[in-house]
Amino acid sequence: MHKCLILAVLAAVVSLSSCNTAIGLGRDMRQFGTGLENKAHGRAWDGQEQSQDNLPSY
Repeated sequence: MHKCLILAVLAAVVSLSSCNTAIGLGRDMRQFGTGLENKAHGRAWDGQEQSQDNLPSY
């Protein structure tokens, strides 16, 4: 009986902690996608306009 209870509590702890991990991974992926979209539109990763000073001159 005690082993079953301990196993159930352990399973609950693992499932709840992995839920937080999945939420964090989802947030990171969303932030990466936003940064990638910003770069595709010629902006910096954080969405700010890039200065033209650091472009190479030919």
